[in-house]
Amino acid sequence: MINKRLLIRNLLAHHGESTFYDKKEKLDLRSRLTKAKFLKHICALANANPKNTAYIVVGVDDRTNELTGVDFFDDARIQNLIDAYIENPPQVQYENVPFPELPRHKVLGLVSIRSGGKVARFKRSIWSYPAGSMFLRIGSTSRMVDAVHLEDFNSQKAQNLEIQSSNNIQMTLDGVFDFLKHHENINESHYLVFKEQFVLCWAGQRKEVKNKVYYSRVDIELINEQVRLFYSYMDEVEIEISKHAFITTEYVPLHINGDYKYFPLEKNVIHFKDTGEYNLAHEMLFEPPSLPQERVDQMYADRKALLDQLQAEQTLNDKDLKALNTIADGFILCYLNGYKTAVEDLDRLKPILRQRNDKTPYIKYKEVMRVLRKINGKYE
Repeated sequence: MINKRLLIRNLLAHHGESTFYDKKEKLDLRSRLTKAKFLKHICALANANPKNTAYIVVGVDDRTNELTGVDFFDDARIQNLIDAYIENPPQVQYENVPFPELPRHKVLGLVSIRSGGKVARFKRSIWSYPAGSMFLRIGSTSRMVDAVHLEDFNSQKAQNLEIQSSNNIQMTLDGVFDFLKHHENINESHYLVFKEQFVLCWAGQRKEVKNKVYYSRVDIELINEQVRLFYSYMDEVEIEISKHAFITTEYVPLHINGDYKYFPLEKNVIHFKDTGEYNLAHEMLFEPPSLPQERVDQMYADRKALLDQLQAEQTLNDKDLKALNTIADGFILCYLNGYKTAVEDLDRLKPILRQRNDKTPYIKYKEVMRVLRKINGKYE
């Protein structure tokens, strides 16, 4: 198995951006502009590497190679975006790779791009790129071209790099010890072995609610590959373990009528096969709560007034400070009940919450945005 952390280190140490490797400080897929640029790089790297895997590393300073890190990104629907816009789409996988020099909540993203063996081109227009556009990686840039002839320039270099990044027993053991050490303050942390070859570590804060066991702050890593498979700040995560699979079910807390109510959000299944492979499956469970229109109108008005106060840098009283912890919940409930402009309000809210000393509202905001991304499911 390839150790993804070692692979990234080898990419950063021995290769500048090239025809089979790119690096980005962050990945933003919320606007048509940023989606278009991401698709351009995917197309270009796929067309320049028909016989090998190409990579994009996310969370690295483009000039200094410093590891800046990004938040855990669990959008398993990224392939939907590729399939929606690209003809002959490559297979694209996004993995979260933890590094010891980063804070525990930060990772590097590794985007793996595997060509389908045919020329990838845009089948729909997006931003300024018309349908039919083709791109090719030339040096360290992705350029629009009139024609693409698939040629194998990099397969030997990529294969050598992947061999150098292969896992070994010492790395696996070190990975297990490192994981358990980092979770000493969590009341449950374990390692499991599936199919005599996959080593999985998981940790979570255990609690019992009405005779059912739930976990918060759940962290799951596949040690063989140094990949973080799951990370959640959610208060309620249910865990099931079988001989062949590790299953989590997330419950999202939303503040309704002065109290938090929990709604099933998503089931994630990590399934291990006898063939030495594993796959991830995701099932969306969320059913948005339907609220009376009068209540939604009042909720939106209250949140909007608080946001206006924040933007005007007015002093908040105790009631306002308490409401700040649930402002993001309110906006997402309004969005789910017809106020589509609430997404724009959430965008305005982000920089304000991020710079406040009390990080609780900002952490809640990030969880709300992660939930919103999951709920929306598909990209445009």
